[in-house]
Amino acid sequence: MKIRVLLADDHHVVREGIKSILHNQCDNIEVIAEAVNGREVIEYAARYRVDVFVIDISMPELNGIETIEKLLKEDRRRKIIVLSMYNDKILVERALKYGARGYILKDDSVNEIVNAVNEVYRGKCYISPGVAGYTTGVFLLGKDRKISRSPESELTSRQKEILKLICEGYTERDIANKLNLSHHTVHVHKNNIMKALDLHNKADLIKYSIKWGIIQV
Repeated sequence: MKIRVLLADDHHVVREGIKSILHNQCDNIEVIAEAVNGREVIEYAARYRVDVFVIDISMPELNGIETIEKLLKEDRRRKIIVLSMYNDKILVERALKYGARGYILKDDSVNEIVNAVNEVYRGKCYISPGVAGYTTGVFLLGKDRKISRSPESELTSRQKEILKLICEGYTERDIANKLNLSHHTVHVHKNNIMKALDLHNKADLIKYSIKWGIIQV
């Protein structure tokens, strides 16, 4: 019986590449559904019998972490591998903390991807060698371990809203008009956001927002 995989990534080229790898390199894995965002993952999880979920950590509508949380809230037995382009300690810790059983990088070798699916299907954990050094504490201390939070968690809902608009190209004055705030208030929020995230200019804000799935490219 083949391992039934749901593959989620908002980039068609990435999905096609991974699907081709799994199809050509092994005869025991089948991609039975593809999703472009977190909401589709939840929808397809109810529709198909999925053995292993392989999901991008940065997706529109629901990001990877939010999707993991919803999937496991519905069924704690689900087996999830996070797929990411980011070799980032906080992202790895958060993914494992929320219940992912694997974390692989998009530039990993073919064997890493195939091995990850097979190992997680068997009930084991599989971590890309590129991020393995970040995970020791998570497994030794268990899921109740207090881990690093993303800097974004320090922002208020209003600050997150303003951050998203800044990254979408709105000026401070545009944001003030859109949210019925004073220009001064928006400017103060922007400065507080940059201070909280330890960022220094708009380019840094955009890079950060893409990385954490606040905006999509």
